[in-house]
Amino acid sequence: MKHALLGILLGFILIGCGYKPTSYYAKSALGSRIYAEVAISRQDPQNSVIIKDSVNEAIVGRFGARLVPKEEAETILNVKIASVGFAPLVYDKYGYVIAYKTIVQLDITATQQGKSEQLKTSGEYDFSIESNSVISDSKRFEAIRYAADSALDEFVSKVAIKGLYRGNNH
Repeated sequence: MKHALLGILLGFILIGCGYKPTSYYAKSALGSRIYAEVAISRQDPQNSVIIKDSVNEAIVGRFGARLVPKEEAETILNVKIASVGFAPLVYDKYGYVIAYKTIVQLDITATQQGKSEQLKTSGEYDFSIESNSVISDSKRFEAIRYAADSALDEFVSKVAIKGLYRGNNH
């Protein structure tokens, strides 16, 4: 009973002070109809597909927007993979790597009403592997996906801040 009352009280406080999540400001800055295009890397097309899925999920899940054809879009997002890298983090007592950091850097160009703005974002994800083994494809893809999700979270934050400063805070 105490927890329910505390939750209701917290909800009233947040609503009363005008709290709005970052996705609200990001959606107001980008609009509700978005077209996303991810440039396919010739060197690593599999990563491009993973990142394309992450971008589409972010548009629907984080922005609360709809994916639409290019002709119907309020905003066109062009996403390019700047880099994908793996860096060793932790070594075991024999000198074998047992944990890695995945770093994904994205170049995102948002075009609205003929005006383009480029944002660079990066995301990281740490994961472990068995001692004296290599990174499996499934671990690699999972790490890239999570790091791309982190980079897209950074994009949402940057867009929300820009939307707030531009007065898109209805």
